[in-house]
Amino acid sequence: MVTTHPDARPANPRFSSGPCAKLPNWTLDALKDAPLGRSHRAAVGKAKLKAAIDRTRDILGIPADYRIGIVPASDTGAFEMAMWSLLGERPAQMVAWESFGAGWVTDVVKQLKIDATVHEAAYGEIVDMAALNYDNDVCFTWNGTTSGVRMASGDAIPADRAGLTLCDATSAAFAMDLPWDKLDVTTFSWQKVLGGEAAHGMLILSPRAVERLESYTPAWPLPKIFRLTKGGKLNEGIFKGETINTPSMLCVEDYLVALDWAETVGGLAGLIARADANFAEIEKFVAATPWIDFLASDPATRSTTSVCLKFNDDRIVDGAAFAKGVAKRLEAENVGLDLGAYRDAPAGLRIWCGSTIEASDVAALMPWLDWAFHAELDAQAKAA
Repeated sequence: MVTTHPDARPANPRFSSGPCAKLPNWTLDALKDAPLGRSHRAAVGKAKLKAAIDRTRDILGIPADYRIGIVPASDTGAFEMAMWSLLGERPAQMVAWESFGAGWVTDVVKQLKIDATVHEAAYGEIVDMAALNYDNDVCFTWNGTTSGVRMASGDAIPADRAGLTLCDATSAAFAMDLPWDKLDVTTFSWQKVLGGEAAHGMLILSPRAVERLESYTPAWPLPKIFRLTKGGKLNEGIFKGETINTPSMLCVEDYLVALDWAETVGGLAGLIARADANFAEIEKFVAATPWIDFLASDPATRSTTSVCLKFNDDRIVDGAAFAKGVAKRLEAENVGLDLGAYRDAPAGLRIWCGSTIEASDVAALMPWLDWAFHAELDAQAKAA
């Protein structure tokens, strides 16, 4: 039991699950080459946007015949665009094991009113992906940012599926190995694993998704920022850097800087290794500490980026108040910022362990969790 302040402190106390920590040693000077005050349609702007697309493909190993576009409104905008543009041609299978997946269910069932079967699992659990009907379109998150539960693999998705798979991979891309042959639509944002800035989304389409866009017209009207086709054909410009609306060239520059850094740590393999090493520090702490556990019950589905923890101690009277108290103490000491569980999730802590985090900082945080837990327990006892 730790009753005094630990000696070591994380060099960077930022463990927010979004926007996430900037890459190590990042400074504003890194953005000095941003073409500010220039049109994104000028040659310099187009070149930057195309570089962002091309280098995303290279680092993530995205097949050459998949389209990659930069779209508005972060991962949310990208996934909404995909659902509103592609769904409705056949029934849908909606999969939710955390709050963002549940949000996609609401859009499809209540807004688009598509014939849909909803598959849900409680926080900490995951839906049996092998039980889905892949003759339907299937919408799911790869990594549940608010539950700490991820897909163990894409093995359950059949290669000969008739429907499309739509995957929200925002807290998985760049930190987990995504099976592109099993994913027809994939979305993510810059603000997660690479610590980029918000408001821009990435939309990745397989040839099957493109075929659907060119052969099916939804029954509902599409806002301008959702329109992926022109005259019944894919708007190829979107996938060459000709964005639907005006992007921030400052944010684009920041993403390019993050991609530069990704290459210095070994590309995708190096990024995955960094996230795995961060998660391993928490895994060691949980194994040695009886009062805390992962929210995800199955080790095979525990997220290595958005790590969600719950308190296991009979002395805790009010779980929600206790968890908030622990997080508040860590923030007051400036050793762990933004560690509270997501508002819709069970009470506990959420520690971002994506690739921009240093394992040494995660290791330094762990004794502080012990200190904050016992300090809050003592305060609770005194207030009783």
